[in-house]
Amino acid sequence: MTTSPERRYTDRLEEFADRRPFLVDLALIAALMGSATLGASLTLPNADPPGDDGSAVLLLGASCLALFLHRTHPRVTVVVNAVCATLVIAQGYLLTPLLLAPVMASLYWLATRTERETVRRYGFATMAALTVAAAVSDSMDHLSLLLRTIGPFFWLLLPLAAGTMTRLRRAYLEATQARAEHAERTREEEARLRVTEERMRIARELHDVVAHHLALANAQAGTAEHLALANPRQTQQILHDLTGTTSSALRELKATLGLLRQTDDEGAPLEPAPGLARLPELVSSCASAGITVTVATEGEPQPLSPGVDLTAFRIVQEALTNVTKHAATQAAHVRFVYDGPRLLITVTDEGPLTAAAPEPVKGFGVMGMRERAHSIGGELRAGPRPEGGFEVSTALPLQPSVSGDEAG
Repeated sequence: MTTSPERRYTDRLEEFADRRPFLVDLALIAALMGSATLGASLTLPNADPPGDDGSAVLLLGASCLALFLHRTHPRVTVVVNAVCATLVIAQGYLLTPLLLAPVMASLYWLATRTERETVRRYGFATMAALTVAAAVSDSMDHLSLLLRTIGPFFWLLLPLAAGTMTRLRRAYLEATQARAEHAERTREEEARLRVTEERMRIARELHDVVAHHLALANAQAGTAEHLALANPRQTQQILHDLTGTTSSALRELKATLGLLRQTDDEGAPLEPAPGLARLPELVSSCASAGITVTVATEGEPQPLSPGVDLTAFRIVQEALTNVTKHAATQAAHVRFVYDGPRLLITVTDEGPLTAAAPEPVKGFGVMGMRERAHSIGGELRAGPRPEGGFEVSTALPLQPSVSGDEAG
């Protein structure tokens, strides 16, 4: 957007006035004093000038000196100028805009620096005083009362209107700048929030991939070590499953990192996000680690959105990972219940009552499961069971109620 030369010069003048206020005031007041002195020397044709006693010059000088207070005491400045101008006009000096220049300047500064009620009260009082002085002045006896009073009224009304417009313009610019700064802060906060949410999503995904497979690999390696001498054939099978576990971990980790590295311009095909279709593979990997998992389904299975499908799989995966790492048991149960628009999932283990350590509840696993459930409008509870063991239960909508569900 282009800026007019007049607006640029005005902005530069305002910037200079902010940096050097005293120099600007001195120059303006000197010009006003010269204007008022010139106005005091003017008379109508064939009219006698007032007596040259120097009192008018002293009054005009006092009014101009009072203008130095316009930044801190604008009301006092207006009162002093109004009194001085009224006395000068009462002495018979011709009422002209040049003579009224100091009081007009004081009214302008009053309108730019005070509220509307103050401007109305002091402005109208000044206009009334000077209008009455002009009506009774001897310098314009040959003019009608209307001509003697209408001029001062409009001359004094002009600086009030100009000062009010200047004040409104400044208020508008300040409000515009405040809105722009607020919008900028809001954009920065939204960007930080999105970055934080993305980091949390990445952390959950990497935790689910790495923690699950490392827990299974650790359990498989421990079992193989225990059976190495007693049952070499079973040990060989466990080591074979361990190879598959690590390979699966590498594949999922590669797919996750590939998705993070992919830009919008790249169209390379990626491995589909895991879902409940891979539940048999998950159950098989747990079995190789010595955990028997039984799966039960109640109700008519319904199609799930990709985000809900991924969330359900990751919650079951993390719950079984916690069973592998923390539960002193070799059995776990997974139950799916399709209840209207919701999918209820419960993962329990048969550990003893004393085996329900608080670590899974406070760790990142349960936190990540809860965040996943909340991200699509679901809820999750996790804790020890009264009869022993640990239970994770979640209720997920079949279709996510929150936009931006995870797809990878």
